[in-house]
Amino acid sequence: FLLKSVLVLLSTVLYLCCSLLCCACAAQYCAVPVLLSTVLCLCCSVLCCTCAAHYCAVPVLLTTVLCLCCSVLCCACAAQYCAVPVLLSTVLCLCCSVLCYTCAAQHRAVPVLLTTVLCLCCSVLCCACAAHYCAVPVLLSTVPYLCCSVLPRPSLHLKMMSAATYAMMAAVMVLVAGELAPPEKQYKIMMLLPVSSQSHKNVFIPLARALADRGHQVTILANSSGTFEHPNITEITHGIPQVEQANMFEYRNDWISSWSIFAEILPTFASNFYKVPKVKKLYERRKEFDLFMVDHGFNEVVYPFLHEAPFIMVTTPGIDYRQSAVLGNVFNPVYVNNHMSDFPRPFSLWHRFYNALYQILFALYWRNWTVVPQIQKEISAQFPELPPLLELERNMSLALMNTHFSIGIPLPLLPSQVEVGAMHCRPGNPLPQELESWITGAGSAGVIYFNMGTVVPAITMPVQYRDLFIEAFRRLPQRVIWKYEGELEDVPDNLMITNWLPQQDILAHDNVKVFITHCGLLSMQEAIYHATPLLAVPIFADQPRNSMFIRNSEMGEILLWEELTEDMIVDAITNIISNPKYKENIVKKSKLMRDQPVPPTELAVFWTEYVIRHKGAPQLRSPAAQLSWVEFLMLDVIFLLHLTVFFLYFITRRILRVIYAKIFSSKDIKKKKE
Repeated sequence: FLLKSVLVLLSTVLYLCCSLLCCACAAQYCAVPVLLSTVLCLCCSVLCCTCAAHYCAVPVLLTTVLCLCCSVLCCACAAQYCAVPVLLSTVLCLCCSVLCYTCAAQHRAVPVLLTTVLCLCCSVLCCACAAHYCAVPVLLSTVPYLCCSVLPRPSLHLKMMSAATYAMMAAVMVLVAGELAPPEKQYKIMMLLPVSSQSHKNVFIPLARALADRGHQVTILANSSGTFEHPNITEITHGIPQVEQANMFEYRNDWISSWSIFAEILPTFASNFYKVPKVKKLYERRKEFDLFMVDHGFNEVVYPFLHEAPFIMVTTPGIDYRQSAVLGNVFNPVYVNNHMSDFPRPFSLWHRFYNALYQILFALYWRNWTVVPQIQKEISAQFPELPPLLELERNMSLALMNTHFSIGIPLPLLPSQVEVGAMHCRPGNPLPQELESWITGAGSAGVIYFNMGTVVPAITMPVQYRDLFIEAFRRLPQRVIWKYEGELEDVPDNLMITNWLPQQDILAHDNVKVFITHCGLLSMQEAIYHATPLLAVPIFADQPRNSMFIRNSEMGEILLWEELTEDMIVDAITNIISNPKYKENIVKKSKLMRDQPVPPTELAVFWTEYVIRHKGAPQLRSPAAQLSWVEFLMLDVIFLLHLTVFFLYFITRRILRVIYAKIFSSKDIKKKKE
C-alpha cells in the first residue's frame, strides 16, 4: 500500500505539473481551480490507497464532485473553459472509477485505460470548443498512472514509473519549446486606431485579447467602444462626430474622387483630435507606455504619440508597398501589384508600366502632395517642436501584416515584416436558434449568405441593383440570409433580412453554399478560412484586386455592377453550387492558409513582446530605411558611372586622335621627302 501510495502521489504531482504547465502555455486556464482540484484529487487518491477496500468508491465520488465544482468555477472566472465537455468527462471518469471498484483485482488496467482515452477525447473536445485546453499534458500525465496499474510487480512498478517520468519530462520540454513562454513582466501597450472602420478594428481584437490574457495592460484609443469586456483592456473613444457616411457606390468608377475624400476629412480631424480632453490627457501620459501599436492607413494623425517611443504598425489592408518602402524594402512593381488592382502574371509591358506609374503617383499624392502635408500643417500648429510626421514614421520597429503568402504572392520580406494574415479568423460558434433552424431547414439545397461588409451598408445600394437581387433570390431553390440595415417589402419566402449577423459562425456552417460579398480583405480571409465559395461584387479600394484573386484561383466568380442582370446572378450562384471545382479549390486554399507552425495571433504576441523586451528592436531595422531615394536607387552612383564612362571615352578619343595624327603626319613627312 505504501508503494502504491507513493506511485499515486507521484502520478498526481506530475498531473499537477502538467496542469500548471497548461496554464503557463497560454492555455488561458485558471490555475486556482486546477490547483484546488488537484490537491483534493491527491488527498482522495492517497485516502483511496490506504482504504481497506481494493478501491473505495466514496473518495472517487468526492473527488469527482469537487473536480466538477472547480471546473464550473473555472468556467465562471473567465477561463474560457467549456463546462459541457468537463461535465461529460467527469461523468465518464466517475463511471469508469466505479467500474474499477467493482473489478476483482485491486486496480485493473482496462478501466484505467478506458478512463484515460475518454478523458483525452473530452479534453480534445474542450480544445475544439474554444477552451484553449492543452490535451497533450493530460495524456502525458496519465501515462505513469497507467503504467503502474498495468504492471504486477513492485520492482517493475518503480522501473517503469522512472522511465515514464523521464519520457514525460522530455515530452513536456518539447511541448514547452513549441509554446509561447510566459512574459517576463506585464507591459503597458496602447493601440491607436482613431480613424478606423469596424473591419480594421476586428484585426486588433484577437491581438488585444491575447495580450491582455497574458497580463499586459492594453489601452485602446478608437472611434467606437463596447467591443471588450476584459479587466486588462481599457477602451477610450475620442468622441469626435463621425463624418457622414459616403455612398461608395457613387465612387466605384472614380477612384480618384474616392481617395480625395480623405484629403478633406483627415486634416479637419487632425485639427480637432488633440483638443479632446481624453486624448490630450492620454497624450500627456504617453511616456507611461512600453509600446504603441498603430492601425496603418489614415492614422498619420497619431504620429505625435510615437515620438521617441517604440511602435508597431498593423497593416490591416494587407501588403502596402508604401509602408514596405518606409522599412527599406521596396517592392518591384514589375510583379507586385498595387492595392487596387491585379493583372495576369507575368505582367505585360502595359501592365508593368501602369502598375509602376500608379504606385509612384499614388504615393506622391498621399504622402507628398495632398493628404499628409495638410495633416502636417495642422499638427505643426499644435506641436511645433515635433519632427515631421514622415520622419517619425521611419522609426517603426516592426510591421504586422494582415496577409499570408498562401492567399497572395510570395514576397521577399525583412525580419521586421511579419505575416499574421487571418489573425481574426476563428472556428465557428453555435448559431442562435433562429438562424440555426433557418439554415438547417433549407435541407440539401443549402443557404446563400449575402453581406456587403461594414464600410458599405447594403441600404446604400441603388434601388435597381437591390431589386435585381431580390428577384434573383425569388427564383432560387436555396434559402438566402441577407445583412440589410433597413426594411424591405415584398420579399420572397426564402429570404431572411436582418441588420446584424455572426458572419464567421454562418460561414462555418456546412449548409452554407455561397457567400455573396463585396470581397473586402477580411471577408475574403474568413471565407477562405471556413472554405465557403464566393460570389464577388466589388465596389472600390482593394475589392477589385481581391475579386480577381478569387476568380483566378477558381474559388468563386465575379459580377460587375454595370453588367448586372437577374439572369447573371442566378446563373453565377447556380454554377458555383453545381460545379465542384469551386468548393474543392477553396478547401485546398483553406488548408494552405491554416497550415502554419504557429497560430498568427501567437506569432503577433511573440513579436510584440520581442519589440518591448529589446527596447524597440533596432537590430530588426534595415539600413536601407535610412537611405534617401537617390542613395537607394543609386542615382548618384549611376551618374558617377556615366560620368566616368564619358570621361574615359573623352580621354580615349583624345589619345586616339593624337596617335592618329602622329601616324599620318609621319607618313606625310616621308612623302614630302621622297
